[in-house]
Amino acid sequence: MPDDAARGDGADADDGPEDTDKELTYADAGVDIDASEAATAALVSAVGDAGAEGSDYAGLLDIGDRYLALATDGVGTKLIVAEALEDYSTVGIDCIAMNANDLVAAGVDPVAFVDYLAVDEPDETFSEQVGAGLREGAERAGVALVGGETAVMPEVIKGLDLAGTCAGLVAKDAVFDGHAEPGDALVGWASSGIHSNGLTLAREAATREHEYTDPCPFDGYETVGEALLEPTRIYADLLGPMREHGVRGAAHVTGGGWTNLDRLGENRYEVTDPWPVQPVFEFVQEQGNVTDEEMHRTFNMGTGFVAAVDPDRAESLASGTDGTVIGTVAEGEGVAIRGLEL
Repeated sequence: MPDDAARGDGADADDGPEDTDKELTYADAGVDIDASEAATAALVSAVGDAGAEGSDYAGLLDIGDRYLALATDGVGTKLIVAEALEDYSTVGIDCIAMNANDLVAAGVDPVAFVDYLAVDEPDETFSEQVGAGLREGAERAGVALVGGETAVMPEVIKGLDLAGTCAGLVAKDAVFDGHAEPGDALVGWASSGIHSNGLTLAREAATREHEYTDPCPFDGYETVGEALLEPTRIYADLLGPMREHGVRGAAHVTGGGWTNLDRLGENRYEVTDPWPVQPVFEFVQEQGNVTDEEMHRTFNMGTGFVAAVDPDRAESLASGTDGTVIGTVAEGEGVAIRGLEL
């Protein structure tokens, strides 16, 4: 989920002068991952067993020979960048992607999506742009848009917030086990950029010496803001090939960065050949003076989706889906990226 979703106050700068040499962390920017995980655990504990099974990515409801699966998520503070550029055309894609990808990580086929748009005041222009993004995201994910809600709440919302829920269906024997085994290979697929996680840190780093409307210092984008708004890749097309190759479990690399691999069970995950780090991450790291460890604990760093599979089938899965074998599962604990311990 986008761990920065709760920080939607639009505050990109401190009241006083900023020390641009200071090492910036996600917690400094306003999101403490450990505190967020503790709060989530408290919520889950309070809710208890409400009659549904579940994985780390979706809730599963037994409906006979199949599961009905549900995942819910939002866009987070990426919306602040959209507001600054007055360009909301891609955030609908992000909203669907963050939900559909979680279902895919559970081994579930996404089938339908419902959105929730909360605004301080109605505006036809951004509503139309959000709707266009939702339509595009639905096409990419192969889901039906089955309605939604627009709430006008001027005393609760500043600007807008966009979230949604994705429903999926899956045969009971098709759900991923969700647990990797020592000896498995890790196959990874490239991200399209920052996706919808870590934007609180990325925004603060990017705006230390730049405006969102400044020319982008690396190729591919006209402005800094446009680079941050690159929509989240949707991985629904991987579901069939992953099933065919007997994937045991998958990880959607979102909030918490590479530590998401821990969701595949208590093993040691050794990533030796990840996808190349994209220029947007190098820009954020340089501008924010962010450590390598903090970057990998916050962002996908170029690899947005990972699957654990029998090593004899890894190359076939990778070659048939534009993926690559990025590492292995071993006995032990923790995540290591090219020797960097997380």
